[in-house]
Amino acid sequence: MRQLVSRFLSGEITRRRFVQGLAALGLSAAGVESVVRASERALKGAGVAGRALTGTGGELLVEQMKEAGVRYLFTNPGSFEVGFFDAFLDQPGMQLILGLHEGLVIAMADGYHKITGRPAFVNVHVIAGTAQSAGQMYNSSRDGSALVVTAGLLDNEQGNDDILLGPRPGFNQKEVNRQFTKISWEGRNASALPMMLRRAFKVSMTEPSGPVYLAVPNYILEEKGVSGTVYSDDQFMLPAEIPPATEAVEELARGLVEARAPILFLGPEVAKYHAQAEAHELAHLLSIPVAEGRLTAFHGFPRHDPLFAGGFSSRGKDFVVNVGGPDMGGGTVPVGAAYEPGARVASIGLNTDAIGRTHPFTASIVANVKLTLRALIDAVKSQVTEERLAKIREERPLGSNRKPEIDQGRIGLQPIHPDELGWAMGTELDADAIVVSENLSGSNHFLSTGFRENEKTWISTSGAGLGWGIGAATGVKLGEPNRQVVCNIGDGSVMYSASGFWTQARYHVPVLTVVANNFNYQTVRTAYHRYGGKMKAADRYCGMFLGSPDIDFVKLAQSQGVEGVKVDRSADLRPALRRGIEATRAGEPFVVEVVIARTGGGADSTWFEAFNLAAERTRAV
Repeated sequence: MRQLVSRFLSGEITRRRFVQGLAALGLSAAGVESVVRASERALKGAGVAGRALTGTGGELLVEQMKEAGVRYLFTNPGSFEVGFFDAFLDQPGMQLILGLHEGLVIAMADGYHKITGRPAFVNVHVIAGTAQSAGQMYNSSRDGSALVVTAGLLDNEQGNDDILLGPRPGFNQKEVNRQFTKISWEGRNASALPMMLRRAFKVSMTEPSGPVYLAVPNYILEEKGVSGTVYSDDQFMLPAEIPPATEAVEELARGLVEARAPILFLGPEVAKYHAQAEAHELAHLLSIPVAEGRLTAFHGFPRHDPLFAGGFSSRGKDFVVNVGGPDMGGGTVPVGAAYEPGARVASIGLNTDAIGRTHPFTASIVANVKLTLRALIDAVKSQVTEERLAKIREERPLGSNRKPEIDQGRIGLQPIHPDELGWAMGTELDADAIVVSENLSGSNHFLSTGFRENEKTWISTSGAGLGWGIGAATGVKLGEPNRQVVCNIGDGSVMYSASGFWTQARYHVPVLTVVANNFNYQTVRTAYHRYGGKMKAADRYCGMFLGSPDIDFVKLAQSQGVEGVKVDRSADLRPALRRGIEATRAGEPFVVEVVIARTGGGADSTWFEAFNLAAERTRAV
C-alpha cells in the first residue's frame, strides 16, 4: 500500500489506477475511498483541515454527526435533550427514526451496523432511558457492534444530588452501561463536544469494536455561542485494512498443507470484513472442514456446503485455525482444553482481546482477515504444485452435501410442525433474502444461508438477550432497502419488542415478520426438562406456557398499523407467506403468525400457575 500511495503522490500513476490497485489489495470500498481521500488531501497540501463554526452545544454535536457520515438517528427522545433535537431539526441528509422503547432503538442501530458495516448513532433519554437500553446494549457488546450511544444528562453534581431523572446520589450516569461499552464518559465542556464525538466514532469502530456511550448535560447542549471545529470521518476513523506479515502467512500456509486433519473456525470478523469468498476458496483449495459457533451473529460459510462441519469440535484435529472468532475456551467452568493434545492452534484477526484469551496459541497473525486469507491462498498456490493440491484434496474427502430434506411425515400436521415452517420459508423467500433471526428453537437449517447471490444472508445476535429481533430487522432494512428482509422470530421474543411494528408502519419499512407461535418459552423449557428434576417428573414447567390468554399477534401488529394474517393450517402456510411477500414488495411491513407445534421434552405440557386475584377480593372494587 505504501508503494501505491507513493506512486500516486509522485504522479507516476493516475487516480483510476490508484483506486484499482487499492481494490486489488483487498480493501473494502469504504477503505479505498478513505485512502484516496486522505492521499488527495495530502497531494493538495491541505493537511489536517477542519470546519470551524459557532453555535449551541447541540449544534456542534449535530455538525460533527454530519461529518461522521450519520444517515439515521435512532432515538427515543426526552425533554432534557431539547438542545440536541432543536439542532437536529430540518437537517438535510439525516433522518430521525423514532422507536417507542430505548432497547428497541439500540436493536435497530445494531441491525443497521451489522448490514452496513457503518457505525450507528443512537440518542436515548437521561438516566431512566439509559438504564432501559441495557439489555440490548449487552447484545451489541457481545457482537462487537459499533454503536455510538448518546444521552442527555441531569447533572447531580451541581447543587441537588437527588435530582429527578438524575443519577442516584453519589453515582454518575456513565456507570449504568459501563460493562456493555468500550468506553463511557460524560461531557461537560460544550466546545469539546465535537472532539468527544469523534473519539466515540473512532473507538467504536476500532477492534475490538463495540458500543460507546456519551452523556451530555442539558445545560451543555443548550449553551449558546460555543466555538468548535468539526472534521470529516477520514481524519479520525482508523482503516481496518491492515495486511499480514509475509513470513507469518507463509508459515501458516505450510502448516495447513502439512497438517493431517486441519479445521477452520470462522468468527464474526469473516462476515464483518467481507472475507467469506476467501474463506470458501481456501477451504476448498485444501479440502478443509469449516466450523462456526452455534450461536453466532453471522453465517460466514454456506450452511449447505459439503465442507461445513457445524459447530466447532477439535476431536481428531491436529491443526485449528481460528479466523476472526472468539477464543474457543470453556464455559462458566473450563473443563480441560478446547483442543486435542498436541494440536497446533493459529489465530487470525484484528480483535487482539479475543486471541489467546482463554487458551494459548502456537501462531497468531494480527491483521485484516480478508487480506490474510487472500495472502494464504496465494502462499499455498506458490508453495504447492497443482498435482500435490489434488492429492491433498483426495486425502481429505469433501463429505456429502448438507442440504437437508424434510421428513414428509412432518408436512400437513396441525399444529404445523416447525420443520414445515422452516422448509416453506426456505423455498418461498427470495434466494438472497436477509433473514434476521431471533428464533432460537426454529428449524433454521432449511434456510440456505451463505454469502453468494443465491444464498440468504443470516444476521442474528450471539448475546441471546430477548427483544432484539424486530428492532434489528428494522435497522437491517433501513441499511439494505433493496433486498428482502425477513424477521424470523419466536412468540416469546416478540413480546419484548412488539412496539417495533409501530416504527415500521410510520416509516414504511417493509419488513416481513414471521412469528413462530408455540405458546411457549421452548428453549428454556427444554433446559428445565433436561435438568431431570421435579418439573420433569410432574410434567409441569414453571413460567413456560404462554397461552391462557392467547396472544393475537396479528391484532397486536394491526393496532400499530401493520397488516398481517394468522395461519394454523398447513394448506394456508405458503399462501400466507406469499401474501406477506407481496405486501412488502408493495412497500409495507407485514406479519405472518404461524401456530406451530412444540417439540422436545415437556412439549405436551400446558400447565401454568393458575391464580385468580379477583376471586380473593373481599370488596368488588
